[in-house]
Amino acid sequence: MITRIVPTDVDVPDIQPDFSAPFFQGFQVIASYILAGAMLVVLIMLILAGASLAFRGLASDRVRTWAGENILWIFIAAAVLGAASGVFAWFINFDFGF
Repeated sequence: MITRIVPTDVDVPDIQPDFSAPFFQGFQVIASYILAGAMLVVLIMLILAGASLAFRGLASDRVRTWAGENILWIFIAAAVLGAASGVFAWFINFDFGF
């Protein structure tokens, strides 16, 4: 004769992940520095490209040619970095590190 034990009530505890590892805060600060630095570099490039195209005597012909060829790519880089910063802010609470 086979005896079967069938549990009628199983108590499963509520499992919550613990993201409080000390190095996560360090990763967030490093990622914040990288995003902030990249955003500043792209902003400076955008200002220089726009100013060189807007004001003829401000930059040489070579700089104006570079700006004319690459201003679209600079806008795309600014949009991608802005989107990455927004996603980072939404998920991780963006921190410039100051």
